Amino acid sequence: MSETQIISYEPATGAELWRGAVGDVDDAVARARAAWPQWAAQPLANRIELLRRFANEVRKVQDDFAALIARETGKPLWESRTEVEAVIAKVEISVRAYAERTGQRKLDSALQGTAALRHKPHGVMAVLGPYNFPAHLPNGHIIPALIAGNAVVLKPSEKTPATGEMLVACFHRAGVPQDVVQFLLGGPEEGKALVAHDGVDGVLFTGSAQVGIAINRKLASNPGKIVALEMGGNNPIVVWNTPLVQDAATLIVQSAFTTAGQRCTAARRLIINSAMYEPVLEEVKRLTDRMIIGAPFDEPQPFMGPVIDSDTADQLTESFLYLISHGGKAIRHMRRPQGDLPFLTPGIIDTTGALDRPDVELFGPLLQVVRVDDFDQAIAEANNTRFGLSASLVGGTPQEYNRLWANIRAGIVNWNRPTNGASSAAPFGGVGLSGNHRPAAFYAADYCAYPVASTEMEQPRASVGVGFS
Repeated sequence: MSETQIISYEPATGAELWRGAVGDVDDAVARARAAWPQWAAQPLANRIELLRRFANEVRKVQDDFAALIARETGKPLWESRTEVEAVIAKVEISVRAYAERTGQRKLDSALQGTAALRHKPHGVMAVLGPYNFPAHLPNGHIIPALIAGNAVVLKPSEKTPATGEMLVACFHRAGVPQDVVQFLLGGPEEGKALVAHDGVDGVLFTGSAQVGIAINRKLASNPGKIVALEMGGNNPIVVWNTPLVQDAATLIVQSAFTTAGQRCTAARRLIINSAMYEPVLEEVKRLTDRMIIGAPFDEPQPFMGPVIDSDTADQLTESFLYLISHGGKAIRHMRRPQGDLPFLTPGIIDTTGALDRPDVELFGPLLQVVRVDDFDQAIAEANNTRFGLSASLVGGTPQEYNRLWANIRAGIVNWNRPTNGASSAAPFGGVGLSGNHRPAAFYAADYCAYPVASTEMEQPRASVGVGFS
């Protein structure tokens, strides 16, 4: 165990919440490798039963868990509660997904024996978690991996380690062996060591495109290691002709500013029909003016808490100023209302005439607006990104939605719904810089086990044919 300490601070207060010593990557991987064969050899029903016990353990501490997430991330308590509920629900969803996506198949043929399809676990899986959903998103990898028979080493974000520790503790209290699922505390160096470790058979990552690309590059010469990358997006929400202006504005605000904009599916770009621009933006401004921004336990509950830390808040305000200085027009200024704490007011900028619109994921409550005059231009603008995670059309006709659906490059395409809030019972992932074609959520079962095709007979039977005298 290292003497180096990682400290977690509460974004809403700046107070120290938790601290711990950096872990030993080699030791964690060695213990996982030693524990994996016995875990994989257990009947599937036994593993599922232990994970159902895990769900019950989370239920027992549901309120405390939600409070910890709220303190460590700064998100409102109501939202933290929904995250804990998602952790619990993930077990039954993953049980069903494993049966549907990786179930066993047999086809009997009297003379040719049996053709069988089964699935095997990879071995030791490294799960690298993000800070925005520090329980739900790593858990979305861990549960399917454990059901399939893998061992797991979780390295949570160094910004939210306390949540990761509590998550793993719930697995252990449920009876999952301590070496089968482990909590590894560390920063970027430990993450790099875990990714590159010869004893790790798979890397399951959720986070920024920059880090995901680095992982992909590092493992490019090692095709034997399964890699699943979920890397966020520069997501468009397209607003077209609709008389329901208030509803459209509400969907925009929900898409752009839920979780203080710290969702990979958050709307970063509002692409709007010029005819709808004035009424919709006026209503968006009215809604954001009414928005309560505050600490997790404030009453009444806020809609939006702080971003994760002051460095992130500084980067976002600098991005706002950059867009303004390069031709953007402020619709709503981004401000720091509580001094040095990382609270931000939503920033909205018209970047239609901007000289430079960087194609990056600005991970916070910052929305760029682009006016367009026809639907083809709207689709082209929506696709004007290297990312491809989420997109939504608000308004429009069924024919226009079909056109957008057919032409947009994104893994999640919604109509008259927010860009965020994807279902765990569906696949979750994108194209381009948003992922490497290994969608998570319901399809996580696909990368947690590999298919094995077999032809089998109880006794050897063969005959020679053409080419023998």
